[in-house]
Amino acid sequence: MIQLVIFDCDGVMFNSREANRAYYNHLLSVFACPAMDESEVHYVHSHNVNDSVAHIFRNHPEIDTAEVARYRSSLDYRPFLDHMIMEPDLIDFLQLIKPEYHTAISTNRTNTMDMVLDIFGLRPWFEMVVTALTAPRPKPAPDGLYMILEHFRLQPDQAIYIGDSDVDREHCAGVGMQLIAFKNPDLIADYHVRRFMDIAKLPPFK
Repeated sequence: MIQLVIFDCDGVMFNSREANRAYYNHLLSVFACPAMDESEVHYVHSHNVNDSVAHIFRNHPEIDTAEVARYRSSLDYRPFLDHMIMEPDLIDFLQLIKPEYHTAISTNRTNTMDMVLDIFGLRPWFEMVVTALTAPRPKPAPDGLYMILEHFRLQPDQAIYIGDSDVDREHCAGVGMQLIAFKNPDLIADYHVRRFMDIAKLPPFK
């Protein structure tokens, strides 16, 4: 029986594609590099920031990525939050499942996750948050899910993950956890939904 619902952040809790586009294009512009193409936007939308920076600068060997990291560490992320759109029924869904189910987040965000939780007033809704900074290895490695399961003293079949990408699929497969694909009908998953409130109608929640 499901006792724990684990959420991805980008592409699930938030439509953050344009926020990611603005952030990484800003980094490129600072170092006089052209903006990302759509395949690069797709990549940075689901990977952690270190892998994403390496990916978008891969064709610019003249750029010292250590210098990019130094600039990024001093960059205020707050303006980019203006591009993030929270899913309209996220709070309704959280109100529906709490307190019957535990809730957690496993995300490839790093030091921006706390800001997101506080600005959007989401911190009280989640009992545990694991990021690419707090997990030994970021997604798609299963480390974050193992940390969450250990915290709640649950087995993989007692939890379910809501994700939207192949990174999330691999993340779950490494633990043997069921996956709900959010707004991605092409993703191989146990269930597919277009909105949060549809999740309550799935067999694990009935």
